[in-house]
Amino acid sequence: MTAHDTIKEPSFRESVDLMFNRAVALMDLSPGLEEKIRVCNATYTVRFGVRLRGAIHTFTGYRSVHSEHMEPVKGGIRYALAVNQDEVEALAALMTYKCALVEAPFGGSKGGLCIDPREWDEHELELITRRFAYELIKRDLINPAQNVPAPDMGTGEREMAWMADQYKRMNTTDINGAACVTGKPPNSGGIAGRVEATGRGVQYALQEFFRYSEDVAAANLSGSLKGKRIIVQGLGNVGFHAAKFLSEEDGALITGIIERDGALHNEKGLDVEAVRAWIVKHGGITGYPDASHQADGPTLLEAECDILIPAALEGVINLSNADRIKAPLIIEAANGPITAGADDILREKGCVIIPDMYANAGGVTVSYFEWVKNLSHIRFGRMQRRAEESRHQLVVDELERLSADKGLGWEISPNFKERYLRGAGELELVRSGLDDTMRAAYQAMREVWHSRDDVHDLRTAAYLVSIRKVADSYRAKGL
Repeated sequence: MTAHDTIKEPSFRESVDLMFNRAVALMDLSPGLEEKIRVCNATYTVRFGVRLRGAIHTFTGYRSVHSEHMEPVKGGIRYALAVNQDEVEALAALMTYKCALVEAPFGGSKGGLCIDPREWDEHELELITRRFAYELIKRDLINPAQNVPAPDMGTGEREMAWMADQYKRMNTTDINGAACVTGKPPNSGGIAGRVEATGRGVQYALQEFFRYSEDVAAANLSGSLKGKRIIVQGLGNVGFHAAKFLSEEDGALITGIIERDGALHNEKGLDVEAVRAWIVKHGGITGYPDASHQADGPTLLEAECDILIPAALEGVINLSNADRIKAPLIIEAANGPITAGADDILREKGCVIIPDMYANAGGVTVSYFEWVKNLSHIRFGRMQRRAEESRHQLVVDELERLSADKGLGWEISPNFKERYLRGAGELELVRSGLDDTMRAAYQAMREVWHSRDDVHDLRTAAYLVSIRKVADSYRAKGL
């Protein structure tokens, strides 16, 4: 990478701004409204001390609120050393557009703590997390009606449980306290299917894309997902679930997996579960038996494949490697994995990009379902599941009676009976709601993509759809 390239490469924050500008240029918003939507409303920086290992350690955390056109605002909290105000604000902006696109009734927010979670023991992380939560809660930056965090990089169900408990300790009479964060464990107010949600959403997004032959043709591909060669970068929660579902349920081949310590490659397809188990046991992919290895992981991004799924950090596809990317279809499972500069290069090459604000919206969609579940104080499916089953039983009984009566000699296949009779529980309902959401959002984007001559890609279409919805909300409020 030459110095010349480094100068041109926009930061993540600048990338989001550039993409926003590209979309807004095609809209007829008043300058005042455009500026109102663009800016971040507020960012709170907190510095707090925790006594650990015989000394006081000071930590820096952020919670940024991008848009309050709807409340509460929603967005993850990440634990990483690279966390900074610019990144948190860019991610908060993406959350606004993401929620608008999938019609989750939230404004956008994001949080972060500058910390490497691997450097601390569990009980130390709990002390740090509770103190961070305390600082945010007392300023209403965690609150079921105003600001509802979720897990992100470096955080998970455990951290959410600590934060929810901290909120309840400080708000002992709030009956809706459990709704103050989402992504909680199932046994403390969480929802079935939340852990898999973002990866599941990536699968549903690809399934919907492949339902439209003209869209598939735009990416120089044909047919269905079956047999498509996929390279996944990052086998964390999102990458793992996306790869697992696409390979096990859609018949795709995961030919490459890129991780921190290199990459695995096997044209016949990798066993995603086995790779994940190896990583959990050995801390990385090094030494995994059934694949060829390469130490320089990121170069596998440039390998031949049908679909590339960057599912880790932002900016992994940038000016230094964009022109060598061969994948005709890229789906952004991570936030901002393609810089604005790389986006231009890839689009000129005819590569189709399914953008992050749509592709990874499965997480916030199921978070929305969890929040609603917490506010309604009842799990989905509890009231109707058995009623559904007994109605289905009536149909099956009637069919069986008819077949016996007429001496037709036909029987219902046992598989049909078992599948038809099972009423939907919480997991099935969550998946059904997520699938519906991903389909509707994709249809809104592709309608703009195909109906307007000045829109050449799905990302611009996604921004147009979501900014229009945010603008309409502000107008309705009288702003």
